[in-house]
Amino acid sequence: MAPPPVTGSPAVPAPARAGLGSRPSPSARPCPIFPADNVWHADVSRLPVHPRSAAMIGAIGGGAKVHTDFGSGRWEGAPIGIPVTVVPARQRRVPVSFGYADESDPGPYPVPRDAAVEGGPSGTGDRHVIVWDRAACRVYELFDAHPSGAGWRSGSGAVFDLRSNRLRRAGWTSADAAGLSVLAGLVRYDEVVAGRIDHAIRVTVPRTRTGWTWPATHSASSATDPSLPQLGQRLRLKRSVDVFRLPRQARIVAEAMRRHGLIVADHGSAWFLSGAPDPRWDNKALRALGGLRGSDFEVVDASELMISRTSGETR
Repeated sequence: MAPPPVTGSPAVPAPARAGLGSRPSPSARPCPIFPADNVWHADVSRLPVHPRSAAMIGAIGGGAKVHTDFGSGRWEGAPIGIPVTVVPARQRRVPVSFGYADESDPGPYPVPRDAAVEGGPSGTGDRHVIVWDRAACRVYELFDAHPSGAGWRSGSGAVFDLRSNRLRRAGWTSADAAGLSVLAGLVRYDEVVAGRIDHAIRVTVPRTRTGWTWPATHSASSATDPSLPQLGQRLRLKRSVDVFRLPRQARIVAEAMRRHGLIVADHGSAWFLSGAPDPRWDNKALRALGGLRGSDFEVVDASELMISRTSGETR
């Protein structure tokens, strides 16, 4: 997503922290991942199909298989997916330097030295670091993150108040090319256990065109081909697709793709769905989603949901 970032500064051991599956203190105020009226939670099952839907689906890959880019176990030595580190209240904040400082929220960030990195400590991919402070109800997200001195260096970074619908400034990236929260679009095991995913799912596509579609705030392409989707585009599994024969874990993901859809968040392989790793995922069940193809989806026009371009609040 970005060129190599600049160097950061000197290190401090981090205090112990909770894992993703840990429960907040009983006295803690609940921390939603954005308000219930946020666009990530919108039901898009009855929105109109975008007039250029067929062309955009073809450009993404109508014959390409859906791939769950998360699961249990390890792939090439690292957990499969984008990990989330949950930190306690009063986690020590450390300096973070950015390659794209003019579009990043300045530090310090409460990122422990041993925060989980996408792809593992030696990973060479996007190296997302997602730190969720449930007490403050904020998430701190880094792209291309590397420990450096007492803190971290990163390509770009963003802080999201999870109780707010406020979007990033127009033209600003985040830890994702679209300028959106990564955490908001991850499939998490606790949701599947509960039986329902109540939000859209983050998806990558090979190419996008210039500009962005609300709720995105950033473009990462100069292409002008109108058949290409934009970052922020909302996709939906067609109602005609039979999901009831899928294994339970896969079915719950498919039902979310039909009700809440997918949001184009970054460039990558076609139809790669993002989620957090967890040892309890059934990889065989998740692979059943590979029976779905790009042609099973359509692009929806979500513009009627928008109240303001600066807010994720929906009608």
